[in-house]
Amino acid sequence: MPVHHEAPKTVFENPVILASNKLIRWRRVRVRPADLLLLAPHCLKRQACPHNVLDSMDNCQRCGKCRCKDLLELRDRYGVRLVMASGGRQALAAASDPAVKVVVAIACGRELRAGILKAFPKPIYAIHNRQPHGPCRDTDVAVDEVEKVLASLLKREREGPARRE
Repeated sequence: MPVHHEAPKTVFENPVILASNKLIRWRRVRVRPADLLLLAPHCLKRQACPHNVLDSMDNCQRCGKCRCKDLLELRDRYGVRLVMASGGRQALAAASDPAVKVVVAIACGRELRAGILKAFPKPIYAIHNRQPHGPCRDTDVAVDEVEKVLASLLKREREGPARRE
């Protein structure tokens, strides 16, 4: 029977992650889609996959065997930037782009905490990944949670001319 490694229930009790997420919600951060970076770890990609999504997420064939397909669909639906990083340096470089105003980062608790501290004062909303096969291997993320966060951070387009009463 395979061992399932789930994120510890206390991960969001980490004061750095908790403070970062609360601060973004409290400040009601809202940005245009082009100003938001969705940052994913390479471990979300299935290890057996032969396609190099680190060079470009567009190399994904969207087979559905990992969460890359789902994240690409979110990128396409919301018009945000999506980068898959192979490690902390690459993630920090992507987050440090001056055109990026807010980051939604998916990773393990240790990487999230380190990234938030290194990228400060850039707003980073942290979403912990699940590790059903252990750390750094075929990880998973709650895509519905990612979508909820994206929707909450994006400025809404007006539906038409303002009505006068």
